[in-house]
Amino acid sequence: MSTLFSISRTRLRAQIIKELLSILRDPRSRMVLVGPPLMQLLIFSFAATLDVTNVDLGIFNRDSGRASQEFVAAIAASKFVGDLHVAHSARELRELIDTRQAIAVVEIPPTFSRDASAGRAAIAQVTIDGRRANAGQLTLGYLTAIAANAGVQLDRDGKAMAEPSVVRHWFNANRIYRWFIVPGLSGILTTFIALLVTALSIARERELGTFDQLLVSPTTTLEIIISKTVPALIIGTVLGTVMICAGIFLFGIPFRGSFPLLFGCLVLFILSMVGIGLMISSVSSSQQQAILGTFAVAVPSVLMSGFATPVENMPMFLQYLAQAIPLKHFLIIVQGSFTKGMPLVDVLHNTWPLVVIAVVTLSAAGLFVRSKLQ
Repeated sequence: MSTLFSISRTRLRAQIIKELLSILRDPRSRMVLVGPPLMQLLIFSFAATLDVTNVDLGIFNRDSGRASQEFVAAIAASKFVGDLHVAHSARELRELIDTRQAIAVVEIPPTFSRDASAGRAAIAQVTIDGRRANAGQLTLGYLTAIAANAGVQLDRDGKAMAEPSVVRHWFNANRIYRWFIVPGLSGILTTFIALLVTALSIARERELGTFDQLLVSPTTTLEIIISKTVPALIIGTVLGTVMICAGIFLFGIPFRGSFPLLFGCLVLFILSMVGIGLMISSVSSSQQQAILGTFAVAVPSVLMSGFATPVENMPMFLQYLAQAIPLKHFLIIVQGSFTKGMPLVDVLHNTWPLVVIAVVTLSAAGLFVRSKLQ
């Protein structure tokens, strides 16, 4: 075997200890690695929500009958409604949308109560602010549910919307978005941690001038790769486990999967991210470049991971590219392990890509580091 890939246990242990001490002894590194991820988990868990509450609506009731008054009262009493603005003309109704005072406005025609009394479909016109498309669609869904309970059909863009079907939400019957957000945040924040720790490792050596000592030392490429990998693996695994436990015990998210299986997948996920971080670090001349490289890789990974938007909705070439993103596969595992109790077959289906990515990235990182040492 080539001496470049031989291992001395004494040298390897010394390098791993040196890497851990260089991270943990620096107060700034400790603050960056421990404080912000946990703080972000708490903040994002409450801030990053798809729930629509306290929205402002507009009402233009052109009918004075009982049915219209009951419909308006049902909307006003809904929990998701903040302020209900009453308009007295179609112009005032449009101004509520134009000035962003209301995200949606409902216009009730003069024949509303008469149609309801005659047994015909009572139709009300709803207009949504398209500048706030996502919140507007959720608001429309809430209004449609209220209208269905009152026996009303909503008319949008000239098309009557029939009474919706009864929907049952499996695994999250109450649609608590925190049950979806927190497991995903554990994967996203672990991604940044693993990338940042490894991306700064070799770049920090260059800035401190100790990388030149590696060039004249008997240290092999494999020892360098392992010594840079183990600290990031330990730190990332500890923080990732803390975040998962916070989801279970702090936020009360039901965990129905296998924790040892999820822990093993977490280790594989971090290994795949460590390989990417080492490649970033090997081509970076300074820690500033390493940080910029980390965000250049991490941000697109988050956007294409399926956390915010489904991967299936992306163009086909981006769907293929997403298969090479470790975060995409880990999010499926961690979210399925919490509320669903994902079967072993499905877990393994998303585990083998992590193994392939880890092998490829760590091998590529070894080639990058070896080229720098020669």
